[in-house]
Order: sequence, then C-alpha cells, then structure tokens
Amino acid sequence: QAQLVESGGGVVQPGESLTLSCSTSTFATFSLNYYGVGWFRQAPGGQREWVSCISRDDDRATYGDAVWGRFTISRDNAKTTVYLQINHLQPEDTAVYFCAAGYWRGGDYCARSAGEYHFWGQGTQVAVST
Repeated sequence: QAQLVESGGGVVQPGESLTLSCSTSTFATFSLNYYGVGWFRQAPGGQREWVSCISRDDDRATYGDAVWGRFTISRDNAKTTVYLQINHLQPEDTAVYFCAAGYWRGGDYCARSAGEYHFWGQGTQVAVST
C-alpha cells in the first residue's frame, strides 16, 4: 500500500492553475515532517521526471528547469502536508504527478534522483487540454 497520497489533480485549460497536495496515507509508518519531499511527473509514454523538492530542515525549495518560475513547492506549518502550486499550466504539463519522501543525512539536501526516495504515492493525474 502506498504510504503517501496525492490529491488536487484534474482537467484544466491552458493558463489555469492547480495546487497538488501530498500527505501520509493511513498505511504510513513515518511522519512527513522528518523527510524531504519531492515531486515527480510522468507523461504518457515518457520517463519519470523530477520536478521539485523541499528539504527536511530548512524547507529549501529546488526546481527543475522545465518548471522553474511556474511551480511553487511548500509545506504547511505542521509539516504534515506538502503542496505543489502549478501556475500557467501548459499542455506539456499533462502527466501523472507523484510525490515521494526521502530521508537523507543532510537536512538541507534535496534529491533529484527517484532512487534516493524511500516512499511514494500512487500519483494524481493532471491533464491540460483545450
């Protein structure tokens, strides 16, 4: 069973915005506030692409080049939910979006490789269509 759950996906038109959420599922064996959290996406027929990450200790955000300036990652104050705000959606943003949690030695570190993450959600679909 997935230990993370994503929500907030949907069908939108180009230029619109969405906010995706990531939190632990009822099967989770850990607390999200002790982990760095990343977002990945996978378009139909494509490979999983790293999108963004927020670090564990200082909430430092990093972004992939393809989304820089349009995506914003954040946590709530209790650090139990991580959000990915997506502005100015474009058809090429159509994908299944996954969140993942990783525990790394450095509290300000953020991984870009999927293999460095320990827990995953099942994804939420974002479709941008006219």
